[in-house]
Amino acid sequence: MPPAVDSTVPPRGRRTNETITRLRRRIMAGEWPVGSRIPTEPQLVEDLGVGRNTVREAVRALAHAGVLECRQGSGTYVLSTDELAPVVARRLTDDRMTEVIEVRRAFEVEAARLAARRRTAEDLAALDAALAAREAAWHGGAVAEFVEADVALHTAVVAAAHNGMLAELYASVATALHSTVAQAMGDTLTPDRHVDHGRLVAAIRAGDPDLAAREAGAFLESAPKA
Repeated sequence: MPPAVDSTVPPRGRRTNETITRLRRRIMAGEWPVGSRIPTEPQLVEDLGVGRNTVREAVRALAHAGVLECRQGSGTYVLSTDELAPVVARRLTDDRMTEVIEVRRAFEVEAARLAARRRTAEDLAALDAALAAREAAWHGGAVAEFVEADVALHTAVVAAAHNGMLAELYASVATALHSTVAQAMGDTLTPDRHVDHGRLVAAIRAGDPDLAAREAGAFLESAPKA
């Protein structure tokens, strides 16, 4: 008679998938920020309560997805909180910038529309702060700082839409978003490249979805602009 199978112990494949999910959730929650080193394999074995091979397979899968990077003699580091981000980054080339702008438009127009309907007092405060930081960065004249501030404002609009899936998808194109803004700005901040986002924030505050959508799409209509 064959030995009895303990049904409380999941098959190896399922254990690995569950371990991948648990690691991914902790990375997305910020327990191990991007750039930081995750615990060693023995530490993960003890922490997760699974075998060494299961941990090894889970880490290898996340490394293949571009979330983790195994560095010989140093450890395993977090590359991204999102498996889509490395994929998008690898596909990002100068000759695809038009596609990136179109994707931005699809996300940002709908995000503005939803934000106008769903924004809270906290969202409006965050938008005001992001808009002020963007203007301050513009007047400061540093391109890199302005790019970061501009992206932060667009991200705040998406957050105000209160759609978790939209926010995750938007985060996955963060590298592409930075690239389009940087490309639009060039090496210096000149008056002809400035785009007023005050009207966009005002439309969201007024609760006007159609106006907010128009404002969000206007600066992405043709040429790359921030």
